[in-house]
Amino acid sequence: MLQPVILCGGDGTRLWPASRKALPKQFMPLGDSTLFKDTLKRALNIPGALPPLIICNETHRFQAAAQAEQAGAKPGRYTILLEPEGRNTAPAIALAALHCQQADPVLLILPSDHVMDEGAVFAEAIAQGFAAAEGGKMVTFGIIPNGPETGYGYIEVGEQLPGAARRVARFVEKPDLEQAREYVSSGKYLWNSGMFMFKASVFLQELEKHNLGMLTCVAGAFARKKVDFDFTRIGHDEFVSCLAGSIDYTIMEYTDKAAVVAFNGRWSDLGSWQKLHEAGSPDSDGNVISGDVLALDCRGCYLRSEHRKVAALGLEGLIVAETADAILVAPLERSQEVRRVVSALRNDSKKIVDENRIMYRPWGHYEALTEGNRFLVKRIIVAPGQSLSLQKHYHRAEHWVVVRGTALVFVDEQIVLIGEDQSTYIPLGKVHRLENPGKIPLEIIEIQTGSYLGEDDIERFDDKYGRHS
Repeated sequence: MLQPVILCGGDGTRLWPASRKALPKQFMPLGDSTLFKDTLKRALNIPGALPPLIICNETHRFQAAAQAEQAGAKPGRYTILLEPEGRNTAPAIALAALHCQQADPVLLILPSDHVMDEGAVFAEAIAQGFAAAEGGKMVTFGIIPNGPETGYGYIEVGEQLPGAARRVARFVEKPDLEQAREYVSSGKYLWNSGMFMFKASVFLQELEKHNLGMLTCVAGAFARKKVDFDFTRIGHDEFVSCLAGSIDYTIMEYTDKAAVVAFNGRWSDLGSWQKLHEAGSPDSDGNVISGDVLALDCRGCYLRSEHRKVAALGLEGLIVAETADAILVAPLERSQEVRRVVSALRNDSKKIVDENRIMYRPWGHYEALTEGNRFLVKRIIVAPGQSLSLQKHYHRAEHWVVVRGTALVFVDEQIVLIGEDQSTYIPLGKVHRLENPGKIPLEIIEIQTGSYLGEDDIERFDDKYGRHS
C-alpha cells in the first residue's frame, strides 16, 4: 500500500508580499491553480494509492479543505490532520506515521509547494522508491542538477543498492557558488528535494532510536486526537511542547537506512521570486508577467500585479511584485534575501508580513478596503448557503450595505431579509449573524466604527464550522 502524505507547513517568506503567514505560498494563487492543489491532484492520480493524508497548520485548515474541494477531492477522498503549531517536518511526518501505524503502508512524503514533471517521470521515480522502501530503506529523492544552485541542499551519492536506489553518502548544507559548481561538475551530487518514501513502521523505529523525546511528545498528542468537523485535531499542549526539527537533521543524517533515488525531470520548490521566474512562461524579452502589467523595454524581469495597474519602463532583471497593501522591488539575483526585508518589516509592523488584505474564511472571504482612526471598511463575500458565526463585539458597531445577492440578518430576536442596495445597522454589543440564503455569492460592504477594530474583538455563541475564537 502507498499512502501519499502532503505537508502544508511553511510560511514562504521569500515570496513576500504575495506569500504571508495568513496565506503562504502553497495556497496563494498562481494562474488558475495553487501549488497545494497541484500537489493534491498529483497524489490523487497515483494508481492504487490510498486517499491522501494532509498535514496542515490549524490556521490554514479551511483554506486546505476549500482548495481540496476545488481540486476535485470530495470529503472521504482525503484526511486532514491539524498541527496546533508548526514544528517542522519530523513531528509532522510522525503524526502521519502514527495515523497509519496499524496498516503500515509505505508513506510518500510530498511537500505542497513544489513544481515538477508528472506523468511517466514521476511514476517511474515513485515505483523505484517504493521498491526500496518496501525493502526497509528510508528513501529520499534527489534531483539531477541542471546547474550550480546555492538555494538547495545537496546529497552525495554512494554505492549502488539493489534496484535503482543508491546509498546516501552524506547530506550537504546549502553551498556557496564555488562549492555548488564543484558538486555539479563531479557528477556525484543531487539536489535534496525534500520528498521521501519509507514504511510507517521504519520511520517510527528510526525516530525512536534517534529522538525518543520527539516521538514521545507526538505520540502523546496523537493519543488525544478527536474529530472536529472535517478535521482531526490532536492534543495541543503535548504537541507544542515538542521540539521542532526537520526529518533531515532528526533522522536522515544519522540513519544507516538512507537511500536516494534520482529524479530526472523538471522540479523546483519555488522558494524565491527568481525560481518563480524560471518556472514561468517568459515573453520574447524574457519577462514573466502576471496580472495587469504594462512592460515597455523591460528584459528578464518578473512583474506581478494583484490589485492595481503596474507600468514598468526600461527595467532589467528586477522583481516587481504588487499586492493591495505592499510592493516589492528588488534584483532577481537577490531574491533569496527577501527574508531580510520581511525581518525588517516585522520589527516595524507585524501585520504587514503576517496578514493579507484578502483573508479567507470557511464561509468565504473578506478584503480590507481602507481604514483610519476609529473606522474600517471591508468588502465581504459569503458563499451560497454559508453563514458567519452567531457573535457579538464589545468595542465596535457595524453598518452593512448589500451590493449583490440577498442577506439574512439576525440581530438579537429580529430577523431581516436585506436585498441589493439596502442596508442595516448592528449596534455595539448586539448578538448577530449574517447568512447567505441565496444561490449566488453575497457581497456586502461593512463599515466598522469604534474604539478597537481588531479581529479578536469577537465572542462566538454558535458556529457551524466549530470555531471558538
